Amino acid sequence: MTKPSFEEVWRRILRHEEEMFYTKTRLPFTYRIEGNSLIPDRTGYPLHKLNFEKAYLLVPIDGPGEINQMVRGPAYVWAILHDSRISQGDW
Repeated sequence: MTKPSFEEVWRRILRHEEEMFYTKTRLPFTYRIEGNSLIPDRTGYPLHKLNFEKAYLLVPIDGPGEINQMVRGPAYVWAILHDSRISQGDW
């Protein structure tokens, strides 16, 4: 099975803005999109789209610890990319 393009995955992420997601440790969060950045409500710190693109190359990933040296906000990046609304069974 081939994964969809990252742009398709980013469109999925855009569609679920303001919905509830959960980190691996089950902390709830939502996010908003501003330009090419995603801003989790728990931190208010913008995570650039490139963080998600870098991690997407490696999915599926067991947990955020595997990407914490390569992306900002690994708990959020991991949680969003591994949510079924985003992965849609593609990984």
